[in-house]
Amino acid sequence: MQALAFDDVLAALEALPLCTQDLARLRSLLASIADPGECIALIEQAAGRPPCPRCRATRVHRCGSASGLQRYRCCRCGRSYNALSGTPLARLRLKEKWLAYLQCVLESRTVRDAAAVTGVHRTTSFRWRHRFIPGAMHARAPTLSAIVEADETYLLESQKGSRTLDRPARKRGGVARRRGVNREHDCLLVARDRSGQTLDFHTGRGPVTAAQLERCLRPVLAPDVLLVSDAAQAYKTFAARAGITHEAVNLRAGIRTRGAVHLQNVNGWHSRFKTWLLRFRGVASRYLIDYSGWQRMLDDKRLTTPALLLRAAVQFGKRPDRGALH
Repeated sequence: MQALAFDDVLAALEALPLCTQDLARLRSLLASIADPGECIALIEQAAGRPPCPRCRATRVHRCGSASGLQRYRCCRCGRSYNALSGTPLARLRLKEKWLAYLQCVLESRTVRDAAAVTGVHRTTSFRWRHRFIPGAMHARAPTLSAIVEADETYLLESQKGSRTLDRPARKRGGVARRRGVNREHDCLLVARDRSGQTLDFHTGRGPVTAAQLERCLRPVLAPDVLLVSDAAQAYKTFAARAGITHEAVNLRAGIRTRGAVHLQNVNGWHSRFKTWLLRFRGVASRYLIDYSGWQRMLDDKRLTTPALLLRAAVQFGKRPDRGALH
């Protein structure tokens, strides 16, 4: 196609009021003609010359190629590997469709919708979701400083997809058998400072405890931080043990703000997360931290293109702990 004719096509596309179905068809077409070498080049560029995933030795030599990726052999232990070995993306196929799928991740598409757009099976779409997202969302702030708001939100525990249940099955959209927050609810603890840095932790079932706050928040709070929370006793106990300045907002008494002391930022994040989560029609508890990390990644607005998302998934390597308590 001549350059002028191609520019005419682009101008026509920009002028057309494309609906969701039209955009999906256009992305499907682009994905079908994508160059697999583009994705491989991004992987090799992000990984550089990786050390041995077994012994971490850096003295390696080239050893052919496989699936388009350069292979290396470690001079110390003899292990052969490539840029994806030891990462969540190891042994995934169809690399020519990865960038199109990552665009679906950035658009928060459902499993079936992303599968239809990229032309893969829905089980492949689900598998890719839980391989790409954990690696990319590992980009977390090391510490929170100044004024930090901390609050937890609760979602009904879900064993969606499990072959065995430790409780009687309930219909989708069911409710807890008892009122209030109890062991039937998953606790998602979120801490957020006034600069917008956010950290999330899945603390398990039931109300958060001072011991869980100690494990989650103590390593990430600066010594001179001002911790703002609700009036729950767990926060008071944790702050006293950690020697952290603490201010409580008595929400039950209708006191929501006292100057700069409020929980509006973290509660706003909770609201956005729960609204965004509705499109997936239920999330299994074992994946809750993945989805909160996905929302945190979108909220940070640092990984805004498929190429940046792929680079992050490759560079951060093996799947980290990401704050889940077991």
